[in-house]
Amino acid sequence: MATQDPVMNEVGAGVKQASIFDVMLFRLGNIYRNYTLQVILQAILTIWGVITFTFFLIRLMPGNPIDVLVAQILNQEAVSYQEAYARVAASFDFDPDASVVDQYFDYLGGLLRLDLGESLVSPGTKVVDQLLHFLPWTVFSVGMGLLISFTLGILLGILMAYYRNSPLDHILSLIASVLSAVPNFIWALVIIIVFGINLRWFNIGELRGVYSPNLRPGINLEFMLDVLKHAALPIFIYVISTLGTWMLSMKSSTVSVLSEDYVTVAEARGLTARRIATAYVGRNAALPLFTQLMIAIGFVLGGAVVIEEILVYWGVGHYLFYSITTRDYTAMQGVFLVITASVVFANVFADLLYARLDPRVRVEGEG
Repeated sequence: MATQDPVMNEVGAGVKQASIFDVMLFRLGNIYRNYTLQVILQAILTIWGVITFTFFLIRLMPGNPIDVLVAQILNQEAVSYQEAYARVAASFDFDPDASVVDQYFDYLGGLLRLDLGESLVSPGTKVVDQLLHFLPWTVFSVGMGLLISFTLGILLGILMAYYRNSPLDHILSLIASVLSAVPNFIWALVIIIVFGINLRWFNIGELRGVYSPNLRPGINLEFMLDVLKHAALPIFIYVISTLGTWMLSMKSSTVSVLSEDYVTVAEARGLTARRIATAYVGRNAALPLFTQLMIAIGFVLGGAVVIEEILVYWGVGHYLFYSITTRDYTAMQGVFLVITASVVFANVFADLLYARLDPRVRVEGEG
């Protein structure tokens, strides 16, 4: 009976172990080269980085929830600082002397459990419930405004490109430049001061909030019309403040597409101008704008803070402004998380959609 060489057995086992390790690395490499997985992993890392940055940035702000409420009590009542501090400290669970690192890991632990915590200034009120109450109104107003401005911008941009260097193009380009140059909060102030106060085209007091207080929410025509009336100003401001950008971007993209060879070939084949404009020019020219649209959705949620506070429209922007003034850390963290997630996942959706519409993007990413 032949004897086995222990040295050869050890070498064989080592080769087998190394080959298994190589196979695992090869499979992990194939998984990572997947374009969709790359985008999702980058999104998760981005969200983690932003929420970490905002967590520590919030705590660098002067004052804390206890200091803010103590100052309010001292301004309203003739009590000592110690008495006011003790009263406030006993009203909610917050220790300003606790380690920031311990607070950070407690916060991450809550996120892993999908728990954003409770409001510091409103004990017993969960931040998730507050977000679910305020967020739909902002999504409605911002969504309607962007949908209208994007659609109008696409149509007017194509019109400007087809009639470029004409009087119509010059007039629309001037209007688009003015609309895109003026910040949205300036438009809000101008509309309120000029048309609301001086000209009295509408009653500002009647448009406060998201619906009239004497109405009961429900799926009925009266309530829906009242909601539209209260959201009309925010929607209009979102439209005029973003319309110019869509018009100029679409014009530039359309002019670039009109010079492509496939448009010349389509014209040589005798296709109608309408067919070329819709199937060849408009579709390819609008493709790059979808990424800008996704980014705009996320950033407008953050920019709604000023607009909603000026117009007293009770959306997530109004909630964030109140949280900042009261130093409600958990509420601020919840709103910033929503804004960050909306921007990041909007970009993820845009990347995946663009890769689906243009396979060259997906192939380059996997390479």
